[in-house]
Amino acid sequence: MTLYAVTVFLSSFLLFQVQPLIGRYILPWFGGGPAVWTTCMLFFQTALLAGYLYAYLAARTTPRLQGYLHGALLAAALLLLPIAPSPLIWKPSPGESPVLKILLLLLANIGGPYLLLSATAPLVQHWFVLAFPGRSPYRLYALSNAGSLLALVSYPFLVEPNITLERQVTAWGWGFVVFVLCCGLCAFSLSRRGVGDTTAATEPAAASDRPGAGPISMWFLLSLCGSAVLLATTNQLCQEVAVVPFLWVAPLALYLVTFIIAFNRQRPYDRVLWGMLMIGALIPACRILHLGINVALPVQVLVCLSTLFTCCMVCHGELARSRPDPRHLTAYYLIIATGGMAGGVFVALLAPALFKGFWEYPLSLAGTCLVVLLAWFRGGAFVDTTRWLPASLVAGLLALFLFVAGYVAGDVSRFLSVSRNFYGVLRVLRFDDTNGERLTLMHGKVMHGTQFADPGRRRLPTTYYGPESAAGLALRLHPRRFAADPRLRNLRVGVIGLGTGTLAAYGKTGDVFRFYEINPEVIRISDSYFTYRRESAAHVEVIPGDARIVMEDELRRGTPQRFDVLIVDAFTSDAIPIHLLTRECFAVYWRHLQPDGLLLLHLTNRFLDLVPVVRAQASPGGERAVLVNSTDDIKAGISRADWMIVTRNRDFLGSSGVREKLAPEPATTSAGRLWTDDFASLWQAMK
Repeated sequence: MTLYAVTVFLSSFLLFQVQPLIGRYILPWFGGGPAVWTTCMLFFQTALLAGYLYAYLAARTTPRLQGYLHGALLAAALLLLPIAPSPLIWKPSPGESPVLKILLLLLANIGGPYLLLSATAPLVQHWFVLAFPGRSPYRLYALSNAGSLLALVSYPFLVEPNITLERQVTAWGWGFVVFVLCCGLCAFSLSRRGVGDTTAATEPAAASDRPGAGPISMWFLLSLCGSAVLLATTNQLCQEVAVVPFLWVAPLALYLVTFIIAFNRQRPYDRVLWGMLMIGALIPACRILHLGINVALPVQVLVCLSTLFTCCMVCHGELARSRPDPRHLTAYYLIIATGGMAGGVFVALLAPALFKGFWEYPLSLAGTCLVVLLAWFRGGAFVDTTRWLPASLVAGLLALFLFVAGYVAGDVSRFLSVSRNFYGVLRVLRFDDTNGERLTLMHGKVMHGTQFADPGRRRLPTTYYGPESAAGLALRLHPRRFAADPRLRNLRVGVIGLGTGTLAAYGKTGDVFRFYEINPEVIRISDSYFTYRRESAAHVEVIPGDARIVMEDELRRGTPQRFDVLIVDAFTSDAIPIHLLTRECFAVYWRHLQPDGLLLLHLTNRFLDLVPVVRAQASPGGERAVLVNSTDDIKAGISRADWMIVTRNRDFLGSSGVREKLAPEPATTSAGRLWTDDFASLWQAMK
């Protein structure tokens, strides 16, 4: 029994340790947005379904054949190590579908090992039934989820902050070797059994014992709702902070905890208690959706995670109440995995294609209430529970659907344009108040640019790019602007992140502004609603694609851009693309800059203090990193902004117009560990 327990626990640990590991590995290659993790989760759920299907089909064969077949597949899987993807093969090119590329990458690099790990829990439980007739295997399922939970909790707190990605891949590979040995011993033991040894355990169930269409439909729907709420909650959290393992892991860990609680207890979960908790959690969830960015981060996280936990607890509690005889456990797990994959398809594929906003979160909550109500009706909740609880759930469901309808309708009617793709949700608003009529671009819940409609004010730089911001200082007061020879006064400017194109307002005749923009929808909106680029006196060009990948390709082709100023302003909402703040990326920046060039980074963020991170990047090269904090000017449409300037250009930093704007430098700096492509920890940067 110990061997079965160790095998199940280790397989689940490795299964859920590789998820944040491989997600963290490929995140920088695909723009660092929350959709990267959602697409990864779709693959994980699909591979889990494939593993459960394999377990279901294998369980229909003789024990000896199961042992031989699985042993051979385990040996073959060792040939697929290590699992690290090659950047030369898998880094995307501009214009490629990121979703398809991610799915193919995961299939090629972890598909085989992941499928076998996925199949282990149901298959080994089936073998347990053969070896120990009459013993319930469902405690092994709870143990499996405990291994998964340990893997998830240990990754952001122990693994990621202390071990580089390269060593993580190596350690995971050795863990997989140990798993293959343990699972191989189980398979070898099974292969030595004669068919006659397990007649009683493998005797087909009578037709009357087989689950009907009703239970199977409820297993599917309950699993679908739990999965959809999980991924929608993760999207809701990650779009506003950063796509980092902690914010991936916390929802997934709670999701697994609900499985552990539901399947490890001998008596069913308490419908009345959890029903009340779910109804109570939905009220603040709707409230934070209504208030948006006005809610503090800890409150947002707490409310979202509480709602996720109660919804999944009810869904998985109903699943546990309706679990079948152990003879049908592989089919049961197969249906659960199918529902989980369907939830992933809804959030990762259908929602971005069908919805213009992140509407899957409230829709998933409403759908969960509806399915739970059906499950309660089928399970006799209207008979064996207090009658006010189903009535409350019905009333709450109606109120929730009305809220969702109003939320979606308001999201559409308030904006001139709402669009969504792999990189997030973009909205264009029209304001007309005492400060004048203007258009504003929102990415997520955060403003990314404003332009006045009045022709006399239309070319004024606004928001984070006012004349007293670091960007304004660099483009107005760069020493080249004051060169004696007029031919030397022109600037070559690189900008990572287009937004509304506001920075082009600083362009003068002869200047070149080169914008890098990963999101094609931003380019379309900038062309359609804002005129900064086309009215600029400078020559303005837009290069589609991830800035780092494009700039690396330019260096490989021997075409460094020789920028006088390079501005990094690529943060979407408050989420940060970590790969643009690593040592390797800074090396790319310096190769594209003139020796006296200015590197500017826009660091305005409600949750993260990235100043120490940038200071650490500046120190090794001898550059000076200075902070510029600009203030609000509501009438001019200017917003408070925090910028860092990193440069060796002492003339610029020492000029009177710049020197007085610099924030005092701290006497001591605690930058922490230098961020690299192989290591980055946001714990250092949390405010």
